[in-house]
Amino acid sequence: MAWMIIGAMFEILWAIGLKLSEGFTDPFYSVLTVICILISFAFFTKALTVVDISTGYAIFTGIGAAGTAVAGMILLGDAFDLKKVFFILLLITGVIGLKLSSEDHYVKEEVS
Repeated sequence: MAWMIIGAMFEILWAIGLKLSEGFTDPFYSVLTVICILISFAFFTKALTVVDISTGYAIFTGIGAAGTAVAGMILLGDAFDLKKVFFILLLITGVIGLKLSSEDHYVKEEVS
């Protein structure tokens, strides 16, 4: 699960980077965004060795979406609204429910 959370944190960073890169016109934030995308997907790929794709992708994007929404409100001045907060909490509840209802599995590597 740690791989998933770390990957989702980098997803939040790259989503913020997309905003700060101003349509990939700012070279610094553009490069930083691409680096965060690569790191995010590397951790997500690693996480998929222990969780099913259906659960893993939902958790990954759920944490990323909720985190990005909160970060946008706190760091980027996005509008704060109690309805938004309610639905972010609902999203997080769904992510937790998915995790609790799934079983982790480990992919065994074949030794040649």
